[in-house]
Amino acid sequence: MTRVERADRRLGLRLALALVATFGLGVPFMLLALLVRARWEPLIGLDTVVADGLHRVALRSAWLVDTLTMLSTVFDPVVFRVVLTLAALWLLRVGRRRLAVWTLVTVWGAALLGWGLKVVVARARPDLVDAVATAPGRSFPSGHALGSTVGAAVLLLLVMPLLRRAWRGVTLAVAVLVPLVVAFARVGLGVHYLTDVTAGLVLGLAWVTATSAVFEWWRRDVGLPPSPATEAEPELSTGVPEPRAG
Repeated sequence: MTRVERADRRLGLRLALALVATFGLGVPFMLLALLVRARWEPLIGLDTVVADGLHRVALRSAWLVDTLTMLSTVFDPVVFRVVLTLAALWLLRVGRRRLAVWTLVTVWGAALLGWGLKVVVARARPDLVDAVATAPGRSFPSGHALGSTVGAAVLLLLVMPLLRRAWRGVTLAVAVLVPLVVAFARVGLGVHYLTDVTAGLVLGLAWVTATSAVFEWWRRDVGLPPSPATEAEPELSTGVPEPRAG
């Protein structure tokens, strides 16, 4: 068995273990989840104060509600999943099979994580009088915050090697701003608490970090150089061919 074949076998196992690594990296998320489950009064009080305050603002500002609704729609997790699935299919077509697998596992694995944790924590959404918006399902963690964090991070890592250095700072700023804006929109619309969106942001970052680390381990196993912090896949920019089995 060649070195590349051995690395490919280990890659699948490591991707499965990324879930465990995420919880190790996401200690703040775990703490929030435990406190929410225990209904820790200071945390619940903070959530309630923020939710009620923003709800009063939303009731007086129809334009704000429209803007937040538009942001929630444009940056819906489904939008990111569709775009990145299409990107993965393109990567497969041009021969970047492992990068395509990383993209799909990161994006759809996050969706599965979010769904499972909503079931486990089973937190009800805010119950506000004269609600300006509604959403189905449970509240913790916020699927929009999680999905936008993962989606923006994966898009950033895919396109960064293709950008001129002058555009990288702008692209990074946009990738950071989008999840934060989405998180604010969900709280502002009254469909999530502050801790819901905070947990989604933290979990999303932890998950991308974990799967990216797995991908980096694979690179070293097959003899590729470590990737620079600003380039998720140097083969796309340096011309280094992807190793093949056999």
